[in-house]
Amino acid sequence: MAKWGEGDPRWIVEERADATNVNNWHWTERDATNWSSDKLKFLLLGLSVEAEEGKCEVTEVSKVEGEASINNRKGKLIFFYEWNLKAIWTGKSKSGIKYKGTIEVPNLSDENDMEDLDISVMLNKDEPDTPLINLMKTKGAEKIREALGSYVGLLKTEFTQGMILPTANGVAKPQSTSQSKASQDKTQISSSSSKAAPVNVNTGVKIPTCKFSMKETFLTSPPELYRVFLNQEMVQAFTHGPATVDAERGGKFRLLEGNVFGEFTELVPDEKIVMKWRYNNWPCEHYATVTLNFLDRSSETELKVECRGVPDSQEEQTKEGWRRYYFEAIKQTFGYGARLF
Repeated sequence: MAKWGEGDPRWIVEERADATNVNNWHWTERDATNWSSDKLKFLLLGLSVEAEEGKCEVTEVSKVEGEASINNRKGKLIFFYEWNLKAIWTGKSKSGIKYKGTIEVPNLSDENDMEDLDISVMLNKDEPDTPLINLMKTKGAEKIREALGSYVGLLKTEFTQGMILPTANGVAKPQSTSQSKASQDKTQISSSSSKAAPVNVNTGVKIPTCKFSMKETFLTSPPELYRVFLNQEMVQAFTHGPATVDAERGGKFRLLEGNVFGEFTELVPDEKIVMKWRYNNWPCEHYATVTLNFLDRSSETELKVECRGVPDSQEEQTKEGWRRYYFEAIKQTFGYGARLF
């Protein structure tokens, strides 16, 4: 499996276009297969649902077969994708009994609407019957459908950046697409589009960006929560994988299999962290500025996250990523989300 990182082969794409194609009159084709395979695994792996019966989670994406491509003809993007997916889910009942099953999606295609997807959820033959199978067939299937809808939305926004080239009169408007509905939970979020569109240093193409802030409360002290973000072993614990964290000004970090990386630009012990931060699938060399403020609220800590320079098309993915891979993961790993009496 290709790792997301600098020099990622997903950005070495098959493309046929005239360099003078400023008005998008020529045919351009881009292969999105490798990018799509990684993105589908990223969106599905770790999806979880929980109810009175227990908790279920997608623990492995075992099969991603198919292809995807995008054609640009006279400024119009045409999308082709067809995928056959299989994943493994594990469940744990409230009494502690573990179960395992499979998920199959044989018809993720541009010819089918999301509502028409066949999402088959099964329990392994050697497993005893459990109410968890119904949980996966209902709430689990719904989450999987939402994740696959997010893939289609990101394919039409994130991967297509640069395919509609600037016209002779200026920057072409990106195609609009509906964003997948993200659960807000208890996280407070505010956002706005940035007034200026920074220029990508490699392509010279303007990238519309946005800024937003998020707040979350953790049942721990500011010094302890501050340490969670800078201690390499703690980062590896809540991300459940290898991570590199050089906790000093100018130090680099890389986590989540290289999906997230950047550099610390300011560290105020126990109070503030400022960093250059990016997803690996953002336009090359484009970083957002992320500021973490740790506010003491007596027996708990309020974490305020401010993100600036996030690509417009990445706003929802970035918010969801912070909720899922930072806030929820930290609380579940270190117990900062529930009071113990």
